[in-house]
Amino acid sequence: MNSIPYEAETGMVEREGMAAGAAQPGEAEAGRDASPKAEDRRTVGDYTHPSAVMECREVNVHYGDKHAIHDVSLDVGANEVIAMIGPSGCGKSTFLRCLNRMNDTIDGCRVSGSIRLDGQDIYDRKTDVVPLRARVGMVFQKPNPFPKSIYENVAYGPRIHGLARSKAELDEVVQTSLEKAGLWAEVKDRLDQPGTGLSGGQQQRLCIARAIAVSPEVILMDEPCSALDPIATARIEELIDELRGNYSIAIVTHSMQQAARVSQRTAYFHLGDLIEVGETADIFTNPRHRLTEDYITGRFG
Repeated sequence: MNSIPYEAETGMVEREGMAAGAAQPGEAEAGRDASPKAEDRRTVGDYTHPSAVMECREVNVHYGDKHAIHDVSLDVGANEVIAMIGPSGCGKSTFLRCLNRMNDTIDGCRVSGSIRLDGQDIYDRKTDVVPLRARVGMVFQKPNPFPKSIYENVAYGPRIHGLARSKAELDEVVQTSLEKAGLWAEVKDRLDQPGTGLSGGQQQRLCIARAIAVSPEVILMDEPCSALDPIATARIEELIDELRGNYSIAIVTHSMQQAARVSQRTAYFHLGDLIEVGETADIFTNPRHRLTEDYITGRFG
């Protein structure tokens, strides 16, 4: 996954027993081990956002015969951080990869349902995935700078997308992107040195700068701090909060503390189902679904 090249690179629904609401479409296949009851698999909470940049409806993902994601509907709002949490294997990273069609790179993977970016269906046959992945950038779990200079890591995207008409414009894009990623002051005197020579935290910020350089609308982050030390993690979390002013961010994290620190909304996944979504403070202090409460209190996961 980390070796994928750059180019590759509404409604309220509640479960029974709570306030009445309409059920989301779709039931997962019967007989899944440890699966919650059918009535418990309906998403609790409002999965919509009043200023949605991305709208996902009834998204299903199959890997061959394996049904990995079951009828998930979820919005990504403008200028928000939405955290996706849940046990390992619950489908949160699989769903994240749907948002810029990274799952297209996996043989046997089928995605159905509707995912719209600014009203446009990203799975339409006419959609070109290269500009899509510029508009919806990806930062992976392990920092993966290109084997190029720091400058070229950031300049690569704007150059192939024709976003800079001159060397001066390209220089400006590189500097601005590194500044937004909080890295400019640390690397401005060694832009010609390899990006792989930076520390782990610096490499991850370089990858963020690379994603920013092509002016995305949405940034996807798949456990961006899991390979970093606490100091580098804190810097990335500060950066995420700063970036929210200009971008929409969807982050997958195994750290509930991190989700609580950086996000405004949180979505809890379990065995391929979106169990609950809501304001982050509410999810962690007053979860409405039994499975969400079990997870955040450490009963399982």
